[in-house]
Parts: sequence; structure tokens; C-alpha cells
Amino acid sequence: MHTTSTIPLSRNQPSLPWLVQKYGGTSVGKCLDTITSVIVPSSLKSHRVVVVCSAQSGHSKETGTTNRLLKAAAEAIIEGSTIHIELVKDILADHLQAAKAHIQNPDLLQQVCQQIENDCLRLKSFLQAAEIIEEISPRSKDVIIGMGEMLSCKLVAAVLKDKGIDSEFVNLNNMIDQEFSVLDQSFYDYLAQRLATIVQQCGDKVPVLTGFFGHVPGSLLSTIGRGYTDLCAALTAVGLDAEELQVWKEVDGIFTADPRKVATARLLPKITPDEAAELTYYGSEVIHPFTMDQVIRAHIPIRIKNVKNPQGHGTIIFPQPPDQSPAANGAANGTARNATTPLPKHPTAVTIKDGIAILNVHSNRKNVSHGFLAKIFTTLDEHGIVVDLISTSEVHVSMALGTDLGTNALEKAVRQLSVLGSVDVMESMAILSLVGQQMKSMVGVAGHMFTTLAKAGISIEIISQGASEINISCVVAEADAIKAMQVVHAELLDKNLDAL
Repeated sequence: MHTTSTIPLSRNQPSLPWLVQKYGGTSVGKCLDTITSVIVPSSLKSHRVVVVCSAQSGHSKETGTTNRLLKAAAEAIIEGSTIHIELVKDILADHLQAAKAHIQNPDLLQQVCQQIENDCLRLKSFLQAAEIIEEISPRSKDVIIGMGEMLSCKLVAAVLKDKGIDSEFVNLNNMIDQEFSVLDQSFYDYLAQRLATIVQQCGDKVPVLTGFFGHVPGSLLSTIGRGYTDLCAALTAVGLDAEELQVWKEVDGIFTADPRKVATARLLPKITPDEAAELTYYGSEVIHPFTMDQVIRAHIPIRIKNVKNPQGHGTIIFPQPPDQSPAANGAANGTARNATTPLPKHPTAVTIKDGIAILNVHSNRKNVSHGFLAKIFTTLDEHGIVVDLISTSEVHVSMALGTDLGTNALEKAVRQLSVLGSVDVMESMAILSLVGQQMKSMVGVAGHMFTTLAKAGISIEIISQGASEINISCVVAEADAIKAMQVVHAELLDKNLDAL
């Protein structure tokens, strides 16, 4: 008979600092053994650990549990479709297979498998009810999506127990016990305190929290979006005043460029929140700026780490101003929360955002009325079109737009805008962005960047510099994007720019 050795959790004592670890879906799907055998046990030696998990994914997010649940929700209200039933069967099979692959204790395995089967049976019944009434409300979709985190976290908690770590699955579906009409900062402050209270009620056990944290005004998926698991982890860290929030991915951290496309890209040991926000917006998946703001405003650092390389240092998004020393906070040396290093006197990273279209509107009047821009943006807003970059003159407006829009949204907007003048669209474009906190104190970076692109024979359609002056962006043809990133990286990041 299998016996489980118990890891004493006296080290998970109140005197130790809190550490919140958020694991993405692909990490749970592909590296569960590393999480439960290596990362969490080693972290428990020096911290009280909280685990927050996304819904399990396989080889990609596209085939992950959340995407399949969204598809199941859509299929349930299509007359005659049985795809949603098949999707539930697939989700059940995946989680049962994972449980059998990672849990050795037969009694624990039987218990978890029964829980997974019961949850999937409830999910099937819920979808069948939606099929009958031919409607899925935003709140109903939340319930369906939340099942992914529930299954994932039950699995992780059970595997931790099987490894001898006393863990507790924590379902946050009903954690909100007050009425809120809007999602303002007071709401998020309330959530942080509620999460801290719930975690502390687990005592010495390692809490495994569902990233889905309940019903919010307007629905969680609609108002927060797919990043709600990151937000849950961030608010937990805030409520506990954690020493660090760790976001575990399948990359070593944040690089000066995409290492798959730029051979000389280097890992950044540290970046500022502003830089991380710019990189996230312009193509590098870091962490959602709003989620990051919640942690940074509490002066808690965020560390991006690789689940496949747990010993790696990762990248720290650090909240302290660069000129503030650890001594100024009365802090001890050696902790991530209080360590500071000078920021580089050169750009930090270069990134590209594909799938961009340029929308040009040229007024049919010599003198443009004050309502010209207002009409343009009102029209775009009606069709849910977000502008990434904009360049204007007296009678001409050029805008870079994302093309992941609803059916014919851009075509409809173009027809409406044609009353203002001539309109044309350039597709298959990309935004190239150079980001760096110190660029605003450096002369000549923009000129060097555009000269480099010109020497490489790369045509620029739009040029834009953010008001913060830490981001210089331009739009190039998508076919030239990788070459553009490579030459800019070679000239502005591989070489020392202190002379500029």
C-alpha cells in the first residue's frame, strides 16, 4: 500500500513572510510535478505560501480548458448542436488523466476523481439548462468559465497533499458578501481584505485559490476579462502585504526582445512598472497593467519566473523609484522587496505587435471643423475599435488599429467615416516599439532608431512618441517587422548608447 510522507508545516509559521505564487494554465497542464515537488516545497522553507491557479491548459491556450468552456457556452444555445456535451467529456477526461498521472495515494485519487466527475456533471446540467432556455447571460457565462479554475485548483491541492504538503482547496465563487454597483478602487481594496481573511482562515495549510473570485457587477469576464486570475493573485498579495508576487510562466522572464526572433536578446533582471505596462500593450505578454497597478501601489514587487527553470532569477517589476535607496525605507539588504539597482542609461527593450491595420481619413474640407476628430472617434467607439497609435495634421488623420475585431466592424466604420472625406485602409502592418524608462533623459534615441530602420530599407508609415517619453513607436509592414526588431535591437540595445 502506498504511504505518503508528510512534510511538516511548522515552517509555514506566522513569523515568515507571505509569498503569493500564480501559475498559468499551461504551467499547471505541463509542469504540475515541478510545481508540487520542487517549487512549492522549496518556497515553504522561507515563506508562507499561497497558490493561485488558472484553468488547466495543454500545449497552448487555444486548446485550454477556458477556451473550450467558452466554446461550450456558445454551442449550448445553438439549436441541434451537441458539441458542448463533447467538450465537457473532453474536459473531464483531461482532468481525470492528470489526476491518475500525478496522484499515487489510491484513496486520495478516488476522492479527487469523484469530485471532478461531480463538477463536470454539474457543468453538463448547467449547459443543458441553457440549451433549453436558449440563453446564456453574462453571469451564467461566469459560472461556466469559473469551472475551469475549480477543476484545476482541486487537482493541484490534491497533488500537493499526495506529496505530503498539507494544502486546502479554496473556492472563491461566493467570497463577495457585500453589494457593489461599480468596480472602483474601494471595491478592489475590499477584495484584497476579503482574500487575506480567507487565506488566514486556512491556518498552516497551503491555500490553493481559484483564480475565479465570484460574481461582480457586470460579470467578471465582461468587466475584468481573461486576466482575472492575475488580478486575484495581485489582490491576495496586497491583502496579505506579501513580500513578493510571483507569476510563473514558461519563459525565464522579460527579455530585451523576443528571444525566438532576436538571437542576442538578453534577460532583464529588473524593469519598472511603466516599462512593463508599455511592453504588455505593445506585444510582449507580461502582466496586465491594471493588475500590476494594484500590486505596485502597495509597494510589492512582482517577479516573473520560469516554471521550467525554478532556480532562475527571473525578472522583477520593482515599485520603488530608481533614486530611492533601501536605507531610505529602513529596509534590510538582500530581499527582493528592498533591493535597488541603477536603471540602464539606454533603451530597455524592443517589441512588435502584429495584426495591425492603418486607417487613414483625409478631410474633404480645406478647413476642418472642431468636430472632425470627435466624429472619427465616436464612430470607432460605436464599433468597438481601439486606436493604438495616431498621427494628425490639419486635414488628415492616420490611426493604427488592432484587427482582432468583430465581424465587419472595420468595414462598417469605414463606410460611416467616408462622409467626412476619403478613407483608406492598409492591412498587414505591425507596431514596432522601443521602450525605456531612461530614454526621456537621452537625446537622439528617436533619430538613431529611425536612421537604423532607413539604412535597413524599412519604410515607416506612422511615427508616435508617448507622452511619458518612455516609448517610441512606429508602424511598419508586417513582413518587415522581425527584421526591424532585429536591426533596432542590434543598434540600440546591443551597443552602448551612453554616448547619445
